[in-house]
Amino acid sequence: MRGTLPLLTLAALLLLCTRPDVRAQKAARAGVARERQVAARFAPVFRQALGDHPRADYVTRFDFDGDWRGDNNWQNTDDPKFRLRAYVYFAVSETQTHFYVHYALFHPRDYKGGTAAGPLLSDAIREGVRRGGQYDPTGLSSEAVLAHENDMEGCLVVAEKDGEDPARARVILVETLAHDRFHKYAPEGAEAPASFERVRVEGQSPLLFVEAKGHGVLAYEGGDRQESKRGTLVYGFAGRAEDPEASGGEKESVGYELLPLYDTLWRRALAGSKETFGEVFDFGSLSFQAAGAKAPSGRTKRLGRLGTAFLGKFGAPNAARPPWGWFDRAERERPRGEWFFDPAATAKRHLGRGAEFSTAYVYAPFLGIFRR
Repeated sequence: MRGTLPLLTLAALLLLCTRPDVRAQKAARAGVARERQVAARFAPVFRQALGDHPRADYVTRFDFDGDWRGDNNWQNTDDPKFRLRAYVYFAVSETQTHFYVHYALFHPRDYKGGTAAGPLLSDAIREGVRRGGQYDPTGLSSEAVLAHENDMEGCLVVAEKDGEDPARARVILVETLAHDRFHKYAPEGAEAPASFERVRVEGQSPLLFVEAKGHGVLAYEGGDRQESKRGTLVYGFAGRAEDPEASGGEKESVGYELLPLYDTLWRRALAGSKETFGEVFDFGSLSFQAAGAKAPSGRTKRLGRLGTAFLGKFGAPNAARPPWGWFDRAERERPRGEWFFDPAATAKRHLGRGAEFSTAYVYAPFLGIFRR
């Protein structure tokens, strides 16, 4: 008995020490499950136009080729052994009154201008700008290069709560990114400024259009302007990553799976991964509102240096960005990263709403606010 008592005591102590960790793990999984539930509820339908190099227009994941290098994706797009299965990245934030979901579409290349001429012209424009700017006919070489390795554009979907069940919430705002401009849309019947255009919603899934070659995201209109000679692929959330080339040819519709940004690209951005990111940026600190037991409180999050442009060497270098690097060139005065890190304050400002529109987060993992 004397020999067994210390062992029992030690086992009991170990058990007591591990219980908080177990509770924390369960809480983390509960938060992730809720996050995915929200993202699936409002997952858009993306009508992807196809250009003359369809494999470069397929929506997939950054590591489709089995590694996290950014500077071999242009080349590996053409290798049929790498299947371009359908994935869409997402991030969820939640306030007392609204859900916010960012969706990001990755393509291995942006080939505006063609797969050969586009990169050459991009190189010529950049060289002209380096020598004094006189060879840039557009004046926008820093914002809209013609072709580059990697591409990521997407949208923000805002839904108004009706209780805590996401199934009862309704979409009130959709903002899409197309070539460094945020396009603002509201569904029919939603209160929004007159300058906002309309977006169709089926269930609570916005219908969006993705351009061929350059992959800008816009509301789907169904007119001639959004027709493609090579046709379109309709990407819809299915909970699985389907292959558009399955069965020997392009399918008309493709089911996509959701991938959390927080557990994938964000972790590499925090680490400053040089194989994934070619540029870093110091985002400084961000002030925001957090929900409290009695009243919201102001907080500050030190974001610091993050990977902000994917490593890319073909065409314009390091030209594609993850969502925290997206910006609207018409709002250059706003803090970099605000649109992603603080979507509540951004949406409230864009919609012109008052105090009834809460900006106090109950869940915002990128700001360090998790469910307990």
